[in-house]
Amino acid sequence: MMHDISHRLAKRLNELRRARGLSLDQLADQSGISRATLSRMEKGDVSPSAETLGRICAAYGLPMSRLLMMVEDSFEPRVPFERQPEWRDPETGFTRRSVSPPAAGLSGEVLEGHLPPDTVITYDTPPKPGQEHHLILLDGALTLSVDGVAHTLTGGDCLRYHLSGPTRFETPATRGARYLLVLI
Repeated sequence: MMHDISHRLAKRLNELRRARGLSLDQLADQSGISRATLSRMEKGDVSPSAETLGRICAAYGLPMSRLLMMVEDSFEPRVPFERQPEWRDPETGFTRRSVSPPAAGLSGEVLEGHLPPDTVITYDTPPKPGQEHHLILLDGALTLSVDGVAHTLTGGDCLRYHLSGPTRFETPATRGARYLLVLI
């Protein structure tokens, strides 16, 4: 099943670029990702990292969750655990599960993230500036920097913010983090 999702993601990345009338060179300029890497992702030769997907989504003004929703088949009111798509960053081991995927007629969505110990993921540009986020740390330790302000979170803490600039997720060497992220 994971191979099927990767194949659909590669196909969707190619469709998005073509629908916007962009060449690989133009998307490379807008995203800061090399033309060769973009080409390999669109062919399904490599799986993009979270940071790479974030940069592509920022170039398109598209939240990553919407992109990942586009590769899923259908919308159901009840989303059983086994139907919640999970994506794994091949570089960091970060996993992102779409607990309540985006859907037509719904404003919010819920993601579950797992960051291994000693992991840093940065997003230079928000895919959807102004989007409201509520991050609830379920377990572990996480420093989340929003617009250059670091917030140290422990289990049970909630950080609420509007996404407007760069973000940085960082876990200590001794402990990872598991969180829910509500996007509105």
